[in-house]
Amino acid sequence: MPIATGIRNALGASSMIRKMFEEGTVLKKQHGVDNVFDFSLGNPDISPPPAFRAVLEKFAKDDNKGLHGYTPNAGLPGVREALAKKASREQQIPLDASHIVMSSGAAGGLNAVFKTICNPGDEIIVSRPYFVEYRPYVANHDAKLVEVNSLPDFNLDISAIASGLSPKTVAVLINSPNNPTGKIYPATTLATLAKLLYEHGGKTSRMPYLVSDEPYREITYGVEVPSVLAAYAESIVVYSYSKSLSLPGERIGYIAVNPGIRDKGEVMDGLIYATRVLGFVNAPALMQRAVAELTDAVVDVGIYARRRDAFMAVLDGAGIEYAVPEGAFYIFCKVPPRKPMDVEQADDVPSDLSFVNHLKQHFILGVPGSGFGQPGWLRFAFCVDEKTIHNSAVAFGKAMETWR
Repeated sequence: MPIATGIRNALGASSMIRKMFEEGTVLKKQHGVDNVFDFSLGNPDISPPPAFRAVLEKFAKDDNKGLHGYTPNAGLPGVREALAKKASREQQIPLDASHIVMSSGAAGGLNAVFKTICNPGDEIIVSRPYFVEYRPYVANHDAKLVEVNSLPDFNLDISAIASGLSPKTVAVLINSPNNPTGKIYPATTLATLAKLLYEHGGKTSRMPYLVSDEPYREITYGVEVPSVLAAYAESIVVYSYSKSLSLPGERIGYIAVNPGIRDKGEVMDGLIYATRVLGFVNAPALMQRAVAELTDAVVDVGIYARRRDAFMAVLDGAGIEYAVPEGAFYIFCKVPPRKPMDVEQADDVPSDLSFVNHLKQHFILGVPGSGFGQPGWLRFAFCVDEKTIHNSAVAFGKAMETWR
């Protein structure tokens, strides 16, 4: 019996990030871990803050009945209240437990949001480049991802978003700090976007949601992440502890809904229902209790800052252009020009895939920008040991000599 056509097609276009990670695993077995410079996967290697271990030890000794049972689909009431206070500080508007739904990471949260707001054929606008899994997340709910260009500095291009709006637009999806560019969208840009969405809603009688994916909110380098909830009433923020506490495998996060959103009760009921029927049932009970006690904890962002600076120095030495990351732990690089071997090749434009394959010959692993909707670029993740970054300098230099 064959598998579903949609799944077969999706497997054919499977995530380039995972493909490069899997190739890296093979190369490490063949040539040794220290000889392969794997910058493919955004899997944090920094340990969680010490407070996390203390919280786990406390709960491990707790034998109260029901500690590991089902929780309400929306999450434990006390946890929702604690995280509402955290979100209130960050988003600069008052929230309470009724505005929070606990989720199985940002991925679970986004899928619950799209399940709640999307009808078949609805459209969600996203700016290139964007996180690769947005495509299947939107497709999961019979909606269409509408891709628009960003500005040269990777800020949102409001004119491009305006051109993508239609009566079918259910939401605009943003990710700040952005994966893969590290761009943080400034408050002025959010205000302009909000004005556009209000005007569009007034014309079409359908106010689009603004959905903000914020798993990197705390990982920034001297640039503030503005509040989306304060900028636009019809907004929803999805947050994850995968990066801020280095807990990607624990799958814990939350959805914060703007108190001013229309039909708030129905939206919240929809999110809670979607969490249940999508198969999450509830966010992990133990992790809910843990993060409620860690609302002020965060990993040492200074480690990422040093790695960012070290990686930029390596790229500068190799002559590779890049967008300076304002947040997250990725660096987005432009494919360098390649001197043609003869006149017939003068019009050839090197692709991001060809450059990634060239780097792989020097045991350097990155991800082609076409996977993020931005051909001609590639992404490196610097959530790796700083020694790996420094040691890659020689390999980058040799790769660029042969590339040019």
